[in-house]
Amino acid sequence: MPNTPDAFSQSEYQVRMEWGEAGLHRVAPAHVVVVVQTLGLTARVLTAVEGREVSPVQADAADRIALAAERAGAHVVVGGIRNAAAVAAHVLEVQRSRGDRTSIAVIAAGDSDAGDTRFAVEDLLGAGAVVAALGDLGIDHASPDAAVAGEGFRALRGAVRHLLTASGTGRLRADAGTRDLVLAAAARDAASVVPVLRDGVFTAA
Repeated sequence: MPNTPDAFSQSEYQVRMEWGEAGLHRVAPAHVVVVVQTLGLTARVLTAVEGREVSPVQADAADRIALAAERAGAHVVVGGIRNAAAVAAHVLEVQRSRGDRTSIAVIAAGDSDAGDTRFAVEDLLGAGAVVAALGDLGIDHASPDAAVAGEGFRALRGAVRHLLTASGTGRLRADAGTRDLVLAAAARDAASVVPVLRDGVFTAA
């Protein structure tokens, strides 16, 4: 097989999608990076900024993805099902302020275990919600990876509440007494705030 080092970079597409910190480094550098961890980072940071608080970066894998993207010079935001439309509108405004076509990498954090990234259905749905919302605003030149996530969300959006509560992470959260967190994360576009990472702290845009 020929050696094609850029075959997985998705560089020819405006909207890209990958998994974990390795995926962040695998895709071509983007102007905007949207980090999605539906029942982890996204839920935690949204809760803070909706309450008009800031959320410092923690030592979790999803936080490390955000930090790595910021260090690479990207405009880093946190997104998911709950604020997908707000994230898309924010990205569109970033593009307008730049006055040029803006590339977006949607990075699903997944769950990390011994250095590996576990596919997490809730993060696929969260990433898909962001991709679909971008498409609704005309930012739709999506890579195959992003397109599958976006169209998958469109097809399953009526079942998101069930899928999140039935997912492995959702069941763990429920067992830990935080089922309300899962239900809140499944509420499509219930939040209008966009957490932005600036100098190691997440604040409202």
